[in-house]
Amino acid sequence: MSGEFDAPDYVEENRRLWNAGAAEWVAAGERNWSLTEPVWGTWGIAESELAMLPPDMSGMRAIELGCGTGYVSCWMARRGAAVTGVDVSEEQLATARRMATHHDLSVEWIHANAERVPKPDRSFDFAISEYGVALWAAPERWLAEAARLLVPGGRLAFLTAHPLAMICLPPDGSPVSESLHRPYFGMHRFDWTEVEIDPGGVEFNLTISDWFALVVDSGFRVEDLKEPRSRNDGPEIPFSVPAAWAHRYPSELVIKAVRL
Repeated sequence: MSGEFDAPDYVEENRRLWNAGAAEWVAAGERNWSLTEPVWGTWGIAESELAMLPPDMSGMRAIELGCGTGYVSCWMARRGAAVTGVDVSEEQLATARRMATHHDLSVEWIHANAERVPKPDRSFDFAISEYGVALWAAPERWLAEAARLLVPGGRLAFLTAHPLAMICLPPDGSPVSESLHRPYFGMHRFDWTEVEIDPGGVEFNLTISDWFALVVDSGFRVEDLKEPRSRNDGPEIPFSVPAAWAHRYPSELVIKAVRL
């Protein structure tokens, strides 16, 4: 199923980016589809620690906003949910569809801007984003859409880049440092399309207090916040964040909330 695109410039830019790089994510997607228990984020934090998903999702209607290769949708389907995965990249969804067939799982895939999902109000009991829409879409738009899609009492969980990591990224796109390179207050849109090192798309982030305020203003009650930490004080540098840096400072943020 395809949705009608309501496409600001950043949506089209990120669609282009993820279509162009889709092949680079196939192996990671296949690996995550094969996991018996979920792991989360850059550092592979166990589900037993983060508890991103309800243990039993039998009878639940769940949606993944910005599903990429669809492995989170897979994990929810295996827990019994009726799952919908939404993504702006048709190439990423091609991998998701192939893997669903390979693993004999039924998931509804929608090619759409996850800020505007072609589903009625109150269609879902649970919504999740691991990076996905939580990083690559305007927070005020996707949170309002998540609130629209969820029933009262429905739950939202999302994992995204920590705002501290965003202000410690140098202007040329090199890995995060222990220096502050841009203001903390007032952060919103980060355009990486013309940086010197590893140019990318357009990301969004907020201060911790602004995340709280926006989640609440969008119709939720915040239930939990976590800052996953790298356990490895080693030299690896995935996605511009050295493991040693993320052992000392938070590079990721998890927020869980319930729809009022």
